[in-house]
Amino acid sequence: MELYYVMSIVDRRKADDMLALHKEMQLPVVLENLGYGTATSEHLLLYDLEQSDKAIIGTIATAPSMKALIAQAEEKLYIDIPGNGILMAIPIKSVSGGKALAYFTEGQEIGGSVPAMHFDNELIVVILNEGHSDAVMDAARAAGATGGTVLHAKGTGKGQTEKFYGVSLAEEKDVLYILSSAEKKSDVMKAINTQCGMETHIGAVSFSVPVSEVAGLRRLSDR
Repeated sequence: MELYYVMSIVDRRKADDMLALHKEMQLPVVLENLGYGTATSEHLLLYDLEQSDKAIIGTIATAPSMKALIAQAEEKLYIDIPGNGILMAIPIKSVSGGKALAYFTEGQEIGGSVPAMHFDNELIVVILNEGHSDAVMDAARAAGATGGTVLHAKGTGKGQTEKFYGVSLAEEKDVLYILSSAEKKSDVMKAINTQCGMETHIGAVSFSVPVSEVAGLRRLSDR
């Protein structure tokens, strides 16, 4: 059985419309966070975007529900047209038990398809000290990234005064989401690590997860 974490990134003024789609489909888990975009003026013009605050909406969906949600978002919110947001599906490898699985899939069609093993896109997640997302995005763009979404977070690690490689780890964190083509992912992550890594005051660490379905990056994928 295929199970996905489906993430939508939309302007905050469109968040209620996206949440309404999730409610209509009776998806059992819906999480909403707030962030903001990092696109440069050049990319805002290229993709006909506006600089604005963002809402990040996540849900757990089976393969049929994920495909249905994407179809509804394309039909009602025009999510497949650049400038109206991004929707991506991230495969889930495992859950914490039978009860959790039943909770995540309640009311959804299960489906019996086999998960795809080839992914054209990946989501790069960067965790960094607060206030340095512009520097990280500058490094990422130089390696081929087009933009990202920033969330604020609070570190709860080993200790707030601890140092790693001689660099103090700040308590307040930024989390940066960068959706990248698989072929550019390594270059983007290498640039971030080289210019903004743990040995710098930015303290950035990153990882990537595969994205099996994407809506809202038509112009990027057609290059």
